[in-house]
Amino acid sequence: MEQQHALFPTYARYPIALVKGEGSWLWDDQGNRYLDFMSGLAVTNLGHAHPAVKEKLQQQLDELWHVSNLFHIPNQEKLAKRLTEISCADAVFFCNSGAEANEAAIKLARRYNHQVLKKDRYEVITFQQSFHGRTLATLTATGQDKVKEGFHPLPEGFVYSPYNDAAALQNVITDKTCAIMLEMVQGEGGVNPADPQFVKEIVRLCEAHDLLLIVDEIQTGMGRTGKMFAFEHYGLEPDIFTLAKGLGNGFPIGAMLGKAKLKEAFGAGSHGTTFGGTPIAAATGLAVVETITGQNLPQRAAEMGELLKQKLSTALSGHPQFVEIRGKGLMVGIEFSEPVGEYIAKAQQKGLLAVQAGPNVLRLLPNLLVTEEEIDQAVNTIHNVVFDTASVSSSS
Repeated sequence: MEQQHALFPTYARYPIALVKGEGSWLWDDQGNRYLDFMSGLAVTNLGHAHPAVKEKLQQQLDELWHVSNLFHIPNQEKLAKRLTEISCADAVFFCNSGAEANEAAIKLARRYNHQVLKKDRYEVITFQQSFHGRTLATLTATGQDKVKEGFHPLPEGFVYSPYNDAAALQNVITDKTCAIMLEMVQGEGGVNPADPQFVKEIVRLCEAHDLLLIVDEIQTGMGRTGKMFAFEHYGLEPDIFTLAKGLGNGFPIGAMLGKAKLKEAFGAGSHGTTFGGTPIAAATGLAVVETITGQNLPQRAAEMGELLKQKLSTALSGHPQFVEIRGKGLMVGIEFSEPVGEYIAKAQQKGLLAVQAGPNVLRLLPNLLVTEEEIDQAVNTIHNVVFDTASVSSSS
């Protein structure tokens, strides 16, 4: 494998160079095959090189690649319409990534309070262990100090509260608060689902204080948790929510969606992006949405996720460091009482790709079309890896 000396060393890369993908499988430049239970960090929700998405992408490449957003882009408008039809949102802003979508959400919340409500409110409450992106605003919104090191001074206007602690949340709301922003399942923070009573209290507090509710669906959206959007598990309608990752199945696209009342705050010239919602991105997003809805893949993710968790529970029962399995749908975290880095490295050697979510949580994100046979293979590999490691540790 060539050394990438021309790149900034911003990633602690695994010693693997992946060059081909199909369905749930990836191949490296040495011809080794891997069962992919990372999905590019919840991106390839339909698996690699999905035929319907590939067909639409190839068709669009033959027609038109890019025009400015100063012109109408028919597929962009079609995709926005479909996203509003399958959600509680009324309007969509397209961008390129999850961080950009969350930036747009933060900007919209502040501008709505300033321009429409005529209130001097700008603070956004987020939660400890959250993750919202790597731009200056979104890393500041993130409730993890490690992503902020060396980037001070950070933007003002973000307040943090413990996740799943309703009493603590009430105490940090002030006359400067304009919005509460949360993940329904914290992905990077350890695959932690929100407690229903906690969410119920968030909704109550937003209504009582006239605050906007922003839900970050970057990792949880597009069927990943067993619903099209994770907030559907909780019976709520956010004022704003954000998408990326699974919306493009590998092609870069992000989206910020909101209620009709917010349109007034984002008039012409208030926000923009060069590459958001290009003809290529919109065509790809349309193919993804139609495939997920047409095949009812959120329901499939719910069923396969339960199967995965059941099989993991059986396979890991009796392991001395096994703590619990949690998550929703095909967003699954396995917590151990020790770091899982060695498990992940050994799983790679045995042909399975998984990822950490904090030091002690092994995160599994298979695509929504994963088969039972592939689940069995993954569970068997995990069982062998963790029990082999435990045996080595106990004997040494």
